[in-house]
Amino acid sequence: MAKSTRRRAAVRRAAAANTDARAPVRHMTVIAQDPSVLQQGRILMAKVAVPAEDLIAGPMGYRVQIVDYDSTRQYFHGSHVLPAVYEEEPVEWQRGDPRIVNDFRFHAQNVYALVMKTLARFEFALGRRLGWSFDNHQLKIAPHGMFDANAFYSPVEEGLVFGYFKGISGRPVFTGLSHDVVVHETTHALLDALRERYLMPSNPDQAAFHEGFADVVALLSVFALPEVVAHLLGPSKGKPNGARTIAQKMVRPDALQKSALFGLADEMGQELDGLRGSALRRSAELEASPTILDDPDFLEAHRRGEVFVAAVMKAFIDAWSERILSSGVEGQKAFPLASVAEEGADIADALATLWIRALDYMPPVHLTFADALTAALTSDTQVRPDDSRYKLRHYLKKQFAAFGIAPVSSTRAAQPDCWDPAPTTLRYDRVRFESMRSDKDEVFRFLWENRKPLELQTDAYAKVLSVRPCLRTGIDGFVLRETVAEYYQVARLTPSELELKKIKAPREFLEHLNRLKAERAAKAAARARARAGAIARAELDSDGEENGTASSDAGTEDDDLVTALYGGGVLIFDEYGRLKYHVHNKVFGSQQGARLQYLWEAGLLEVKVDSAGYRAARLSTLHRLRAIDARKWPSEGW
Repeated sequence: MAKSTRRRAAVRRAAAANTDARAPVRHMTVIAQDPSVLQQGRILMAKVAVPAEDLIAGPMGYRVQIVDYDSTRQYFHGSHVLPAVYEEEPVEWQRGDPRIVNDFRFHAQNVYALVMKTLARFEFALGRRLGWSFDNHQLKIAPHGMFDANAFYSPVEEGLVFGYFKGISGRPVFTGLSHDVVVHETTHALLDALRERYLMPSNPDQAAFHEGFADVVALLSVFALPEVVAHLLGPSKGKPNGARTIAQKMVRPDALQKSALFGLADEMGQELDGLRGSALRRSAELEASPTILDDPDFLEAHRRGEVFVAAVMKAFIDAWSERILSSGVEGQKAFPLASVAEEGADIADALATLWIRALDYMPPVHLTFADALTAALTSDTQVRPDDSRYKLRHYLKKQFAAFGIAPVSSTRAAQPDCWDPAPTTLRYDRVRFESMRSDKDEVFRFLWENRKPLELQTDAYAKVLSVRPCLRTGIDGFVLRETVAEYYQVARLTPSELELKKIKAPREFLEHLNRLKAERAAKAAARARARAGAIARAELDSDGEENGTASSDAGTEDDDLVTALYGGGVLIFDEYGRLKYHVHNKVFGSQQGARLQYLWEAGLLEVKVDSAGYRAARLSTLHRLRAIDARKWPSEGW
């Protein structure tokens, strides 16, 4: 009796600790992978940690607001009140009772928890708080936003929209219940907040990176759950209540790829296959080739993104297999399943952190896969100098090289395959670093004082977009303090100015501009003749209103005859205010000619867009094309 009393007291103390308002995290139940993934007849569930906060009905917190409105039916499902603590969750949720598929209150918790978990993962990796790409603080989420087999991020609506549809079985399928779909869309929102120009037309790699990066973060988020990894590894040996093992041959790279990557793709099911399963399957099946990116089929954004996913996920499999095989003794025929699953989850988590952290080291415009790889290697070297534990950098270089992607060549880098360090001739005497940690004007002053060594173009508009102090922590507890500032430049040039800057625009494009110029000149001349006739027939007012109108009309500029060129960079300062790296693309750089040629051939050079509306259409269209397995972008997709 005394033991029972002590046990109940211990449970109460544990519950009290979990509900402590000062606790930094709270635990919530989510679907580990997908409602179709069952274990002993129940949906495979997971318990995840999210930042603790006081939620009101919706639920609504300081970063996320659930708005359960169905735009197709024009129906509001009401505000949901979530359990205050993990212990108050319904038993059906924690056990994975199939009935939760029809429980909209659980749907609200699932999307809320996964969005907040992803946000927390980004903030930990980057070492700072993150905002959204819009002015408001809260991301709106519609868990049943439309009757459609689609899900997307919309900066215009300031939120994520998850669709639902009737599946092959005739039962409703909810995209907001799929772990990787929710994380994928959240990643789009966070990446858009960090690099808003990555959704604008530039080059094939940048167009593909948004989708490929979101896929990688979503997949690694799933693999970071030991429950999912153990399930994917398939049958194991041992008694149900004892230590279960997995054969040595099953942890070799080819076997892990088959059981883990192909297994996950297959278990995504036919219901959501177009949204995600087929893309993962194609990435897993891709045969490495150093010329694959030259294949016309892989110039399309969503197909090209599959190459990025393939390289990262194959590196994950290699690192995982090496870690398990090297931990055993010679001749060992089996490994504990729990250890294999935990190692896989740890490596997935470390690899996701590596790629998220790399975003700060990527140029803000005109990103290439080579830039992304170099940024990943450089940022990881800074916070995790010793690569021997998982050998992530080693396997990333190996797998990217197999697909013809090499780090940007460096001439002065202390570490191979990393960005060159900043110039040593910079001036610091006219700026205050304490101010530069938060003041955009002070950062711009630093840029201006060092415009020559930093190659800032004075005949292009320049703007500092952000200044972000960071405190990064490595897996071994190593702490790194940095300040990251982002700026961009833009120049809008006429055809003659392009020639003056030695930017080689496509000949067909220049001919088209000349035709437009002639047409506009003819129309302007006709308007002038008509105006002159009207003036001759009318009495002129003494205040000269007609003349004023004529002058205003004649002075109107023709924006269509101007080509916009973009450049920019990131400045990475150490904790003492010294510039470590300047990663940039010049606004008048040699790559601009190739960029204009690509945009012209893709039918994108003349498109006039407002950034928010364009980004929303871009993501929604990309996901729709992916769902129908389209191989080519229609011109209106941008």
